[in-house]
Amino acid sequence: MNAWHNALENALAAADRDYPVMPLSRNKVPAIPSPHERGHSCKGHCGQPGHGVHDATTVPADVRRLFDHAPRAAGYGVACGGGLRLIGLDLDRHGAADGVAELNRLAAERGFTIPRTLTVCTPSDGFHLWFTAPEGVTVPNSAGRIGPGIDVRGTGGYLVGPGSIGTKGEYILHPKLGEVDVQPVPEALLRLMLPAPIASVQRRTAPLLRTRDAALDGLVRVVLDAQEGQRNNRLYWAATKMWAHAADGHMDATHGERTLVEAAVARGLAERDALRTVASARRTAGAVR
Repeated sequence: MNAWHNALENALAAADRDYPVMPLSRNKVPAIPSPHERGHSCKGHCGQPGHGVHDATTVPADVRRLFDHAPRAAGYGVACGGGLRLIGLDLDRHGAADGVAELNRLAAERGFTIPRTLTVCTPSDGFHLWFTAPEGVTVPNSAGRIGPGIDVRGTGGYLVGPGSIGTKGEYILHPKLGEVDVQPVPEALLRLMLPAPIASVQRRTAPLLRTRDAALDGLVRVVLDAQEGQRNNRLYWAATKMWAHAADGHMDATHGERTLVEAAVARGLAERDALRTVASARRTAGAVR
């Protein structure tokens, strides 16, 4: 059985257990190229494949259709969040960072026990620990925020499924645990995964609102008041308005761009994603500096 067939069979088995899946390449990224230009905001509403984690499905016929569009697939991803409320802890061991040791340290320090949950061994000597989040709780993706070598796969993210083949080898179920049930995340660990309360973020970013430009103040508030899932769209809208004001000579473009990016980062977006969104809005607005 070649890598593609192996990935498809494992993906179908995971879908049969109600895990939403999509094909991955050997580089652990979605194997179907996007049908859109960069900077788009489509999450699969167009009906075409190529939207990464938003393609993930549990329907066997749709899984097969996705793999038909990914002839070079060698693995599959399992979407986090959703109805299963799946979250993952990616424990890396590279250089000075040892995610396993760091998690054990945090468990001892915070007084929680790491349950015997479904665990996938990665080809780089690390582990993916699968958990479920409480109902109504949205866990964001993060990298290294909990501790060195610990990444969180939350809503909008995905885990590499066992049986997948990567550039460094195969992802397999932990040989001593096998196919165990996914356990709820310990409460103390969950608290580490969640972002700081919005109120504290607003206090920290209050200086951003004092721009002495009423129009820019309003655009910044649009970004800061965005709810989870709205942040990028709100930033794009605000940036489009800012570039239009700049083109008319009513706003300083450099100051406006920097201020909106700072607001987006304070609201939880990665800086490079915020910069990309603001740049995309500039093209839409047709503004020039």
